[in-house]
Formats: sequence, C-alpha cells, structure tokens
Amino acid sequence: MFAIVRTGGKQYRVAAGDKIAVEKLAGEAGDTVTLDDVLLAGEGDSVADAAKVAVSAEIIAQAKSEKVVVFKKRRRHNYRRKAGHRQQMTLLRITDVGTGAKKAPAKKAAAPKAEAEAKAAPAKKAPAKKAAAPKAAAEKKPAAKKAPAKKAPAKKAAPKAADKK
Repeated sequence: MFAIVRTGGKQYRVAAGDKIAVEKLAGEAGDTVTLDDVLLAGEGDSVADAAKVAVSAEIIAQAKSEKVVVFKKRRRHNYRRKAGHRQQMTLLRITDVGTGAKKAPAKKAAAPKAEAEAKAAPAKKAPAKKAAAPKAAAEKKPAAKKAPAKKAPAKKAAPKAADKK
C-alpha cells in the first residue's frame, strides 16, 4: 500500500520500508512519528479513503543536507559575496502504511504532552520568583534620572577670504 503525505511543505509518495529525507521534525534517532497529513492512499490502481490511513515512521537520524552556495556579484563594481547554507533534515524509515485508528497514536502522544506540561508548570513558577526579586531591588533604589546634556549651538562658518575684500 502507498500513501502521499505532506510534511515540511512538500509531498512524498511513501510505502512501507521506504527511506525519505524530510524537513526537520522534532525527535531523536529511534523515535516513532506519525505523519498525519495523508493526501491520498491506495494499492495498485485502487484509491483508498485517505482519512482512514495512518502512516508511521521511525527517525533514523537528524542530519544536514548538502551545502547550497549563494554567490552574489555586481559586475564592474568590485562587489562579491559568498555564503553557504545547510538545511536541517530528518531521515525517516516508513514502518507502516495502512488503515488504522489514528486516535491510538494520538493518545500516546497526548500522555507525554500532559507529563511535559506537569513538568513545565513548576519550571514556570521558579523563574517567576526570580523575576520578583529584581523588581523589589529596583523599587528600593530611587530612580535618579539625569537631564540630557544640551548640545552647544552649531558654529557658523567663517567668511571666505574672497568675501572679505
């Protein structure tokens, strides 16, 4: 069975066992991700309902793609600029393309999110306490503002020698 999925603004035709390189996805090597945006699915010449198809993949590695060289030049102006860019990407191995309940993987993903939120809540409280201490210190010190220094008036140019005659 094959499916056409969209991730990172691009579309990929995938089947079980395929390896693809996509825009960077969150996760580490060995993690399993679900590609939710299935546009089309089918087997052979028949087309299946894409809403019922789930695509799961395993992250092989987080890597960078090949370097793209950006060279700018304006002729006859001695202007040359050379820069390079390497896009972050994720290598995926498609483990399963098939009809399955998408809700089951979503529940697995929801449980770690709830744990992450529980861990994040105490972390948010600690910076709030730290932020309160500097405010108290700032209130203790009187705000001494200095008046901005006034600039001297601009000097007028001396008359030219030709004007003196």
